[in-house]
Amino acid sequence: MASRKNPKVDLRLRYKKTIELALIIALALLIIIFQGFKRFDRNVRKVEKIDLEINVEKIEQTEQQKRAPAPSRPSIPIESEDEDIPEDATIETTDIDLTELPPPPPPPQDELDESAQIFVAYDEPPAPIGGFGAIQRNLVYPEIARKAGVEGRVVVHCLIDRQGRVVQTKILKSLGNNGCDEAAVAAIKSVKWKPAKQRDKPVKVWVAIPVVFQLK
Repeated sequence: MASRKNPKVDLRLRYKKTIELALIIALALLIIIFQGFKRFDRNVRKVEKIDLEINVEKIEQTEQQKRAPAPSRPSIPIESEDEDIPEDATIETTDIDLTELPPPPPPPQDELDESAQIFVAYDEPPAPIGGFGAIQRNLVYPEIARKAGVEGRVVVHCLIDRQGRVVQTKILKSLGNNGCDEAAVAAIKSVKWKPAKQRDKPVKVWVAIPVVFQLK
């Protein structure tokens, strides 16, 4: 009968042979790689010389403005030891007689300003002859305001004297620079007025009069 081979012994022999064969192949590959790198020609490129021109511009030197020196501190007076210095001159005291001076002028008297708008109580207010409708009838609508379509109310503060005359006027409420204020004042002055009365006596008073501007 044929003898059977031990499988363990065969594996050990094959393992050693496999390792030896792998090492031989690896060494051969390394030798081939090293030999291949030696064959490459190393072409060294020469760097051409580049001519560079450097232009240096002349920079003007700036001068720094010098600040004015700080003012010196005032010196402290020191008493001198020299005896030849003359003494300071003194001014003799003089007596002034205030009785000889003229008396001061009297204070100026404040003149009565009619524009002070002092309120005066009255029993009957001033009224235009013909009513306030007469003012509206005498009102001339400014052409500028008419074309611009301006409407509204102008309030005029009027000073009416004892004879029923419009002495002074001031605009309390204006419609702008379109001629309405002047037209309202002219309409008020075109009407005769009954003066205000206080205990049946005419008095001068301020009164606010509205003038309506309305396009038909």
